[in-house]
Amino acid sequence: MKLYAKITLLTKLVCTWCIVLLCSSNSWSQQTDSIHISLKSRTKKAGRIPEIKANITPYKPLFMTTGGSGMFNTYSTVTKSATVVAKDKLLNILKIYPNPVEDQLNIILSIGKDGTQTTIKIIDLLGNEVATLLNERLNAGEHTKNFAVPSRINPGIYFLRVIAGSESQVKRISVL
Repeated sequence: MKLYAKITLLTKLVCTWCIVLLCSSNSWSQQTDSIHISLKSRTKKAGRIPEIKANITPYKPLFMTTGGSGMFNTYSTVTKSATVVAKDKLLNILKIYPNPVEDQLNIILSIGKDGTQTTIKIIDLLGNEVATLLNERLNAGEHTKNFAVPSRINPGIYFLRVIAGSESQVKRISVL
C-alpha cells in the first residue's frame, strides 16, 4: 500500500510539474488581453469638419414685397442658377395640370432651341403607346398646350412622355 501511495504521489508531482512547465512557456500559455481598461474618461479629439460642396441656394423668404400677394410672400421659385440650367436644357416641363385628368390636359413646357421636333405621347404602365397628343416642330420659348383626352383611354395611371430633340422627360398622370 505504501508503494501505491508513493507512485500516486510521484505521479501527482510529475503532472503538476509538467503543467507548471507548460503554462510558463509562451506557446502554451494564454496571451494577455490587448484591451486596457482605464477609469479615466477619454476626450474625443476634434476632427476635421467636413465641407459640403454643393451649389444649393439658401432659403430667402421675401417679406413685404411690393409685387407680393400678401404680407408674407413665399420664397422665389426661380433662382439665378435655375435659370442658367433652364437655358442650357433643350426641354423643361414647367407644369402639367389638372392632375388627375378628366377630359382636358394642359401642359406648360419650355423649349430651348428654335425648330425643335417635339412629341408628346400618353403611355400605359406596360410601356405601350396609347395616344400621341403632339408631333410637331416648336420654336424656342414657353408654350402652353391644351389637349382633349381621347375617349378610348380608360381611367387609371398613365405616363406622359415629352420628347424634344434628343431630350426626353416622363411624368405620371392619373386619368379619371
